[in-house]
Amino acid sequence: MKNVYSNIGILDENAINQFDLSNEILIENAANGLEKAIDRYAIENSMIIIVVGTGNNGADGLTLARRLIGKYNIKIYMPNEPKSELSKKELERLKKLNAVFIDKLFCCDIVVDCLFGSGFRGSLDDEKKEIIATMNKIARINIACDIPSGISSNGEIDSIAFDADVTISMGALKLAYFSDRAKDYIGEIIEVNLGISKEKYEQDSIYKLLTKDDLKLPKRLIQNSHKGNFGHCCVIAGEKEGACILSALSAFAFGSGLVSIIGDVKNIPYHIMNTHSLPKNCNAIAFGMGLGNRIDKYNFDFLGKIPSVIDADMFYNTDLKDILDKGNIVLTPHLKEFSSLLKLLGLGEFNSEYIAKNRIDLALKFSDKYPHIVLVVKGANSIIAYDGKIYINTLGLSNLSKGGSGDILSGMIASLLSQDYSLLDASISASLAHSIASQNIKTSYGLEPLDLVEEIKKL
Repeated sequence: MKNVYSNIGILDENAINQFDLSNEILIENAANGLEKAIDRYAIENSMIIIVVGTGNNGADGLTLARRLIGKYNIKIYMPNEPKSELSKKELERLKKLNAVFIDKLFCCDIVVDCLFGSGFRGSLDDEKKEIIATMNKIARINIACDIPSGISSNGEIDSIAFDADVTISMGALKLAYFSDRAKDYIGEIIEVNLGISKEKYEQDSIYKLLTKDDLKLPKRLIQNSHKGNFGHCCVIAGEKEGACILSALSAFAFGSGLVSIIGDVKNIPYHIMNTHSLPKNCNAIAFGMGLGNRIDKYNFDFLGKIPSVIDADMFYNTDLKDILDKGNIVLTPHLKEFSSLLKLLGLGEFNSEYIAKNRIDLALKFSDKYPHIVLVVKGANSIIAYDGKIYINTLGLSNLSKGGSGDILSGMIASLLSQDYSLLDASISASLAHSIASQNIKTSYGLEPLDLVEEIKKL
């Protein structure tokens, strides 16, 4: 996993103060990273327009132009005079190179966005909106310096944003990249070294980006084994029986030696057991999927006594607060369910739109109050909160936007819990496996839940 930062200002300050670098060195290395990205896409005589702002993000762009003049056909669009000292200095250097400045944008091979970067605050004026809208239409390849213009430091978009094919991340990964809104604008992220190694530049962060390397699949390392060695996962049936069947199938496919559905359910698959009480050897539970009107049938004493995954209709149950006090629980809400959860716990009343904009902060708020509960908030990017830290999974695709996908995930987490994974490890690995399985399904629209079950068997 990789560190992610809400603000890298302190990292830059440390690089300057502790390692005697200067802002000018940092900007030169930023431009070097931009140049390498452009070299991937440009050919001889490619026309490249660099759009520069008034601050140090603009200085990155002006420095880039200095490095590229003579190598490619470089045009600079600078809608306002530079304000930062480094921008002014780079502008003077460019004049000595007879750089070409243009007063309007036109079609080109590559457009480089150095308008705002991480310096963007508030909303865009009409002039900047028009500039960004034009930038989005003129080039074959769009490259953003640091953060695509129009995206705020918390990943929100006021009205329009630069639609990057590639975002060059200066120094370290920014939290702005990983909001649900930003996902469609960031493109490929390339990290750039600003003059010292990542090991020296970075500090530990409470925000972590998950990668495929963080996936820990179940391993059956002994051959002298039986089904009881690999856990007994139980899925509690609700009114909508299909949900519990999907969870049970995914739990079985993801390694549990035994899987039981508890409740009155018809047409249970032949390899899934059915019972009306909790088996003595049950060591993980999934509950809430498709629960519906059967919610009053259960007294919930079993939840938290052994590792439990709670999903769906349980997030509207007033008993949830008392259940969470037991600990030993993973919660898997989507945005609307997360809204209900926060209200039930007295953490605030927020609509889904507000939660979408502030999901990470609200997940941290929950984690501060319930540090021993794992919270998995589903979305375009999944957010996992535990013990004051945030883990971000960006690997899921939009083909997961289908009924039943969440039931599959709940079963997968419960399966790993039954195989003695910790709450956090089960949540991280199941979330990653769920996402990677979606990548292996070659359709953006036709995914069915059982497709996921088949793919997780192959990971």
